[in-house]
Amino acid sequence: MHHHEDIFDRGLQFDMSTLLERRRMLGLFAGAGLATLVGCGTGATTAPSTAASTSTGAASAAATAGGCAEIPEETAGPFPGDGSNGPNILAQSGIVRSDIRPSFGSGSGTAAGVPLTIELTVQDTSAGCSALAGAAVYLWHCDRDGNYSMYSEAVTGENYLRGVQEADSGGKVSFTSIFPGCYAGRWPHVHFEVYPSLAKATTSDNKIATSQLALPKEACDTVYATDGYSQSVRNLSEVSLDGDGIFSDGHTSQLGTMSGSVSSGFTVTLAVPV
Repeated sequence: MHHHEDIFDRGLQFDMSTLLERRRMLGLFAGAGLATLVGCGTGATTAPSTAASTSTGAASAAATAGGCAEIPEETAGPFPGDGSNGPNILAQSGIVRSDIRPSFGSGSGTAAGVPLTIELTVQDTSAGCSALAGAAVYLWHCDRDGNYSMYSEAVTGENYLRGVQEADSGGKVSFTSIFPGCYAGRWPHVHFEVYPSLAKATTSDNKIATSQLALPKEACDTVYATDGYSQSVRNLSEVSLDGDGIFSDGHTSQLGTMSGSVSSGFTVTLAVPV
């Protein structure tokens, strides 16, 4: 058994309870005759985007006849590190950074793996999905072994693969990271929270959105065939995007757009309407 599975089991139960609540809300919206966004308990159904820009990616499908829809709200899971269930890295000096591969402060490790740049574009749904400059994004994900820093037994003393960035004038934040592994029971993903400003990104109480980015299968297959990701090959073969406990009720607006290669590194992009 993987050394963090006991913790993960609690997280999966929490994920599923959140999923059931979203489906209950979807049923209520459907009964009222509203078009709902699959996988979101608060949004509206999205039409596929015609935007070609890779900076917005698949999530440009959030555009609708009525304007634009918020990205689906998802659980932060059991390893957020935002103070909601114990440790709060958001209060630590050094968390505002673009390169999240190394630990900082008391941590000394650096996450190894295939390079991955994660670019999110935060959009304001109250202004037709225009850029939300000045917002802040806290992003985190597991390492290539499926461990979460600060929580998993092997890396409790590390805080790598966690960081905060302020959105620029175009609403964009960018993180230099590594391609996360696939652990048992979940599709490969990246967690993130959106805050109204950098000054507010110090505690989860201030967040305005929580969601997850799904990684495309083709890129996962390519990366997991390289050294260091061997256990991800088996884990990925046992899950599917449509069967994932979080993404099974819809992932159109959460599936990132991927480019790049193993040799040059990958870049994944996603629009985040809030």
